[in-house]
Amino acid sequence: MVNRLQPIPAPVFHWCPLRNRFFVIPELRDQFNSRYRPEDYARLQALLEEQCGIRVEFRVAETPVFMRQALLEEMAGAGVQLAQTLLSDGRYLAAAREAIPAAFRAANETAHPHFLTADFSLVRDSDGNLAPRLVEMQAFPSVFAYQAILCSAYRSAFALDGSLRVFFGGLTEDDYWALLRRTVVGDCDPENVILSELDPLHQKTRPDFEVTARRLGIAVVDIRSIEACGSRLHYRNPAGRLTPIHRIYNRAIADELIARHVRLPFDWTYPWEVEWAGHPNWYFLISKFSIPWLSRRPHRSVYVPPAVFLSDFLHGPGREELAQAGAPLPAETTPEAVLSGVLVKPLFSFAGKGIVFDPTQAELEAIPAERRGDFLLQQRMHFEPTIETPCGPTQAEIRILYLWPDGGRLTPTLALVRLGRGKMMGVDHNRDQSFVGASAAFFPAR
Repeated sequence: MVNRLQPIPAPVFHWCPLRNRFFVIPELRDQFNSRYRPEDYARLQALLEEQCGIRVEFRVAETPVFMRQALLEEMAGAGVQLAQTLLSDGRYLAAAREAIPAAFRAANETAHPHFLTADFSLVRDSDGNLAPRLVEMQAFPSVFAYQAILCSAYRSAFALDGSLRVFFGGLTEDDYWALLRRTVVGDCDPENVILSELDPLHQKTRPDFEVTARRLGIAVVDIRSIEACGSRLHYRNPAGRLTPIHRIYNRAIADELIARHVRLPFDWTYPWEVEWAGHPNWYFLISKFSIPWLSRRPHRSVYVPPAVFLSDFLHGPGREELAQAGAPLPAETTPEAVLSGVLVKPLFSFAGKGIVFDPTQAELEAIPAERRGDFLLQQRMHFEPTIETPCGPTQAEIRILYLWPDGGRLTPTLALVRLGRGKMMGVDHNRDQSFVGASAAFFPAR
């Protein structure tokens, strides 16, 4: 595997012990809160519907967040360095490849992922200071097109200062769309490029599909309608004409295909004459499967909370490894013992599906032995409320979005933010509250 990763050095700076002052910008936060009006939020929603062409069904937060550039750069650099660690470790890649379900081991794997997301929380470290910690990484597309639209809508609806930035590394908005086009379309004619998804008209991420299709000139296609002919795949264009597919921007999530018992009209594992923008194997190769590897020697990183595979926890050194790393565990291993200091996560789920809080020993042991390698136990992180809103302090999870075009380099582009005040940060878990949901990060230029 060719390693084209260019490490981004983490910026050097000193932590500030004050509660929020280093991470957020209090004067901008206070200014926004004092000027907030419900009609501005209504304008935001109207702008999003206008720009996306359909109503956004998931919850959008009433506010963006205003963060220090140094913090965002640190998280962006950490994600690159962690990805570089994984891609340079042949032993890890071999183990991750073995974990791909046989029916989803696609041929013609690319040398690198085209997309990467790294989610970070803000927690208290052992010294009481705020610090970013990795929640998970995933080599799979996020809402790249929609997030740029959301940033623009926030800026317009709330008349934000024009000097505030959202794109990293000096990227302009035009640069961003050009990079996204290069990553998704490559050198192909857009007519022969599709965004494939399962039942795309009924996915909550449909606004992103609509913007992507319009801005890049590609078709959105239900993966179940793809037609195979010889060694090539085809789709029906709006006129019903059978059109060859040269490149697939894959948005179909493997665990949803499995959960819904979808029978595809083509063999996922066959070496089709098609390029992938986001080869399906990378969904598995950089995923929650990587967390136990990144949290132990020789790869142990300060950004990664301790984690082990469930199989190792129950039948190997995993319990001792978690305890030595500082994860709080009960002394007893009786069936009713509650492990409140860890989370149980399925390795290949999306959007927080299947996460278990406060598992008991009995619940862990009830998972069949042959499936225990498909779960991990991770030290539970307590998200620190850092965003002051009219509804009180709110937690933020920051997702860094990366693009890696053919012949290019892994590039952090902008941040997606989730605001919440509950156990889970996803928008589906914060429906009945205000000043929570999907948001964006703005930062002033240095």
